[in-house]
Amino acid sequence: MINILYAEASLELVPLEILRHPSVRRNAKRRGKPAEETLLDRSLHHWAMDRLENSEKRGRPDILHFLLLQALGSPLNRQVALRVWVHTVENYSIFINPSTRLPRDFNRFKSLMEQLFLDGRSPPKGEPLLLELKRLNVSQLLRHIDPDIVFGLSSQGEPSSFDNIARELSNYDNPLVLIGAFPHGSFEKVTEKLVCKMFSVYPEPLEAWTVNSRLIYELEKKLDVY
Repeated sequence: MINILYAEASLELVPLEILRHPSVRRNAKRRGKPAEETLLDRSLHHWAMDRLENSEKRGRPDILHFLLLQALGSPLNRQVALRVWVHTVENYSIFINPSTRLPRDFNRFKSLMEQLFLDGRSPPKGEPLLLELKRLNVSQLLRHIDPDIVFGLSSQGEPSSFDNIARELSNYDNPLVLIGAFPHGSFEKVTEKLVCKMFSVYPEPLEAWTVNSRLIYELEKKLDVY
């Protein structure tokens, strides 16, 4: 089983500091929802986010949406050889049933995530449980997963290739690889300390979805998943 953890994902409800900003209130009114029950989204709340700490890594739920669609729809996942997890920038963790089929439409995805933050699970009642949200930081989540090795992918890591990384991962029973699900910047120090080996597949930063798709493809080849 290969574990991919989308770490420090730009997924959160609008924080208290900007609830009264006009752009936040306008979007909430248009949707008929309380502002505190809507996702922070850079495309809607750009001017409000200037006052937020670490704002360059926040407000991009579209990145996680893209990553999850790629992973959950992959042959690797369909052959029950992949498990994906999410850790958010505000230290929540999301447990994902591999059979989950997420909305393709981004607005519907955002509504689903808003419901998840409010109810802690999706569906709110009944089975099967597809998504579950818990207040766990990245260290606590890794203790739950209990991987036998933790790799990280960063432009600041040791130069390598997708082929080599996939080959190394395939040598373990329960490995985990971290992919940053944020638009800019680096992993936090507390996250970096949990990584056994940090690799770079390109001398410059790449979009998360490029790294994600290339890694999954190489893993499928190494594990003979077609």
